[in-house]
Amino acid sequence: MNVRAEVSYLESGGGRAYYYLRATPEGEAPSNARGDRRTVEVEDARLRAPEPRLEKEGVELVAWSDVPSDERDAAAFQSDFYPRVEALVREHTGARRVQAFDHNLRSSDKEMTQGTPLQSPVWLAHNDYSEASGPQRVRDLLPDEADALLGHRFAIINVWKPIHNPAYHAPLAVCDAQTIRSEDRIETDLRYPDRTGEIYSFAYSDEHRWYYYPEMTPDETLLIKCYDSASDCSRFTAHTAIRDPNTPPSAPPRQSIEVRTLAFFD
Repeated sequence: MNVRAEVSYLESGGGRAYYYLRATPEGEAPSNARGDRRTVEVEDARLRAPEPRLEKEGVELVAWSDVPSDERDAAAFQSDFYPRVEALVREHTGARRVQAFDHNLRSSDKEMTQGTPLQSPVWLAHNDYSEASGPQRVRDLLPDEADALLGHRFAIINVWKPIHNPAYHAPLAVCDAQTIRSEDRIETDLRYPDRTGEIYSFAYSDEHRWYYYPEMTPDETLLIKCYDSASDCSRFTAHTAIRDPNTPPSAPPRQSIEVRTLAFFD
């Protein structure tokens, strides 16, 4: 069923937004972003016909039960699981080449994240890449091939799924890419100790249409469009964790993985 849930947007017009990640320099604020929390309706995408699609709404649910043999072993995760993720994205997009390049492990249980590779869910409407940082990621990762690759269509697609148990707590909500205007996107710096990345945060609009898949299981996987160089399809897709008011009190914490991929087309 549809739910009402709080989504954390940013106020626009307050200067360039930034967040420091991992370490904040002395004398600096961890962030200058001004939040704008809104309660929105989030549709149960399982009840929608037709269901959202990657090239239109920017998100697609696929049946895919693969999970890493040991998600906390980073080397094994990359050598064993990345190729399987790449094959999934090739199958569902028709890309001629897919390269997985990054991943995150998350848990909604704060105690589980202490001193481990697990991170907390992201409670901010955001998109992982921007008009500028999408192509820059190709240049960073594939400098010798970047000019040739950027001459053709490419996309950045996130592969997100729960592991170990259904995602009752902190399910992922995704905003229909068709309802996001360019003026809704807020360029936001992520400041690391050694570099600065750029994502999109979002300003609120009552035109935004939010979806989620309640009680997603480890047999299900979301494909999320975070960048596309083509202009005739979904390009940027806001997403965030939400609090589902229907979560059973005894439900286990959400544990999830997300893998970022570059998809190159002819």
